[in-house]
Amino acid sequence: MASTGRKLSTKRKFVADGVFYSELNELLTSELAEDGYAGVEVRTTPLRTEIIIRATRTQNVLGEKGQRIRELTSVVQKRFGFADGAVELYAERVQNRGLCAQAQAESLKFKLLGGLAVRRACYGVVRFVMEASAKGVEVIVTGKLRGQRAKAMKFGDGYMIKTGHAGQVYTDTAVRHVLMRQGVIGIKVAIMLPHDPKGVQGPKIPLDDAVTILEPKEDVVPIMRPPTTMAPPPPPPALVPEGVPPPMDPAMAPEVEMDPNQAAGF
Repeated sequence: MASTGRKLSTKRKFVADGVFYSELNELLTSELAEDGYAGVEVRTTPLRTEIIIRATRTQNVLGEKGQRIRELTSVVQKRFGFADGAVELYAERVQNRGLCAQAQAESLKFKLLGGLAVRRACYGVVRFVMEASAKGVEVIVTGKLRGQRAKAMKFGDGYMIKTGHAGQVYTDTAVRHVLMRQGVIGIKVAIMLPHDPKGVQGPKIPLDDAVTILEPKEDVVPIMRPPTTMAPPPPPPALVPEGVPPPMDPAMAPEVEMDPNQAAGF
């Protein structure tokens, strides 16, 4: 947001940023409704403020030779008091408009303004969103749909989480008001985004109840090698007391000639 020349408190700064975003979003919604406007992102840097406009038809947002985006930049600069060159507007294309709730709400709004039946228009949006790999979708239309009596119609398909942290991360919601001849019709579109590890089509954070069962690892059996045959180690030498000569090996004993008469026992 443009600086006011004096330092704001933290509370007032958050309030001022919220008011700035709300007014900017309302301005771009009314100006770029027919061009598939799907939201805005504000990035504040020390040098300038960058405003990224997300839309399904970025060429229409830019205009011929960038004329329309320059006109929008001038309007934002004068409305919010930015200095020259302190704000820049960019256009970013929505990768998958089937997973963008704001784009689908705008599409449904123009279908109803064109005179298409409510049921047919809503079922068309539900089918288109589910074909875009969404986990679930819910469309609520309220107001004077057929007669003078106002009522609400709800269309849904798939899986939808509305509470807890997963409801905040995985659910994309958009609300639009259609000014019909018989009165105002309210539209609410909620899309349950799929899990994407890369964070392109949906959030990176997996659901809390998503359990992944991994395959068990194969047990590696060690190979037992046969023992090698080796000669037994020699016995340790016998301890001999001091002063006693060691026993002589019989193989090393000298040969003694015996008398034949003595050998015969005479």
